[in-house]
Amino acid sequence: MTQPSAAEIIRGSTHLHPVPLVPEIVLYQASEPMSVWQHTERATGRTGLDPPFWAFAWAGGQALARYLLDHPEAVTGRHVIDVASGSGLVAIAAVLAGAAAVTAYDIDPLAAAAITVNAAANGVPVPAECADVLSGPPPDGTDLVLVADAFYEKDLAAHVLGFLERSQARGASVLAGDFGRRYLPRARLTPLASYDVPGLSALEDADVKHTTVWTLR
Repeated sequence: MTQPSAAEIIRGSTHLHPVPLVPEIVLYQASEPMSVWQHTERATGRTGLDPPFWAFAWAGGQALARYLLDHPEAVTGRHVIDVASGSGLVAIAAVLAGAAAVTAYDIDPLAAAAITVNAAANGVPVPAECADVLSGPPPDGTDLVLVADAFYEKDLAAHVLGFLERSQARGASVLAGDFGRRYLPRARLTPLASYDVPGLSALEDADVKHTTVWTLR
């Protein structure tokens, strides 16, 4: 018996549903974290896998996706990268809002597969790269960097901020979505818009999180 493909694992552990704050987009989503994590470990025959962040529409991603669709002028015609992309929600929204090209990056191979599966479900092209893009400069030609829900660990937050600053220094704009996690660098950010993101009881400490879209000062 052969092991299931990554796409089969994703489809077998999730269901295709509209995103609560962004119903224009559908994603393969899980109802809660543990079952999809256990399913993935059984399907791959491996333990110690990364948490299945790709299986959920997190608050920051929903807010940033909503912002892009409501403000297409922020993205239309631009060459965009989405870092720590997870499910690919923000990248998909950027394409739908009119970006010239969007590439999504994540270090989890299953996230890269989820981005591909979700992009196909929405009929949009989103190349997915399984790579640590944060360790260097942004790819040549990048003029907009998107990131959501990436400030939950101290070291990761520092790496993300450093990458955003390098990107800005090379002329790229930056948009971030986050409800105010512990390591969010508020002093370096300016708020642009806020949304009440519903349906998060399985992931966060409240069902609704007031979530902000930020830009780098």
